[in-house]
Amino acid sequence: MKKPTTALAEVDIDAIHKALANPVRREILAWLREPETYFADQELMLEHGVCAGRIDARCGLSQSTVSAHLAALQKAGLVTTKRVGQWVFFKRNEPVIEAFLAHMNAQL
Repeated sequence: MKKPTTALAEVDIDAIHKALANPVRREILAWLREPETYFADQELMLEHGVCAGRIDARCGLSQSTVSAHLAALQKAGLVTTKRVGQWVFFKRNEPVIEAFLAHMNAQL
């Protein structure tokens, strides 16, 4: 089994479970796995991540609802953020996701 690159002590398993309990959050994570497919129209390069406004538009929900979903994903450590000027960009936090999956694989 591949050893996770993030120490399990840094991964809040319960927070991740809570974040993943919502289908919108799982969908956002799936979109962020392939940003070039789902957010090809983003003007800035995807190396920074995906702009929160693009995620809002794709979700079709209110900005405040999407912000709450993104905050839950960030709190669980599943995404990272980067501020560039007035914009906030989101990326999947692959080391945390890998550590969580390794934990689940070992426990179940």
